[in-house]
Amino acid sequence: MSAPGSELWGAQPSPTTRVSRSFAFVDLCGFTDFVDLYGDDAAVAELRVLRAGVREAAGAAGVRVDKWLGDGVMLVGVEPEPLVTAVIELQLHHETRGRLPLRGGIATGAVILLDGDDYVGRAVNLAARLCERAQSDQILAAADDGFALPPGVHATSATSFHVKGFVRPVAVVALVPLRPASAPVAATE
Repeated sequence: MSAPGSELWGAQPSPTTRVSRSFAFVDLCGFTDFVDLYGDDAAVAELRVLRAGVREAAGAAGVRVDKWLGDGVMLVGVEPEPLVTAVIELQLHHETRGRLPLRGGIATGAVILLDGDDYVGRAVNLAARLCERAQSDQILAAADDGFALPPGVHATSATSFHVKGFVRPVAVVALVPLRPASAPVAATE
C-alpha cells in the first residue's frame, strides 16, 4: 500500500486520512503598530526572539512547528499536554526576552490530514479563532477537549462564548502558568 499523496499523476487519491491532533496558534500582539513605530529592523529582531523561543519550546516538548505565519506560528502535537507545555514555556520565554506580548489559542480533535502536509478540520479552525479572540498575554483553550493539564499550568473556570465561524457557543478556559516568567523550571529525576 502506498503512502497518501504518492499515487501516480492522474490516479484517484487515496481515502481521506483522519488523525487526532492538538493545534496551537500563537502570535505577537501589536506587531503592525510596532513595525510602524520602530521600523523593519526592530521587527526582524522581535521575530527572531519569537522564533528562537518557538524552536526551543517546541523542541523541548516534542511538538512540531507546522507553519510560520508572519508574526505568528502554528504548532501541532500528537498529544495535547506537550503542546500546552510548549505554548506556556514559549509565553514565559517571550515575557523575559521579547518586547511584545503573545496571545494564543489551543484546540484538540480529529482532523483530515490533507495530502500528507496540511490539516483541515474544526480543531484547526477553533485554535486559530481562539488565538484571534485572546487578549494580550492570554492563552485560550477549548474546554471540551478533556485533556489533563501538565504540571505548572492552571486553567480558569470554563466560560462559553460565540467564536467567529462556529454556530454554537464554545466552552473556553484560559491557561495560566503557576510560576512567574523569571522562575526556572524545576528539574525532575
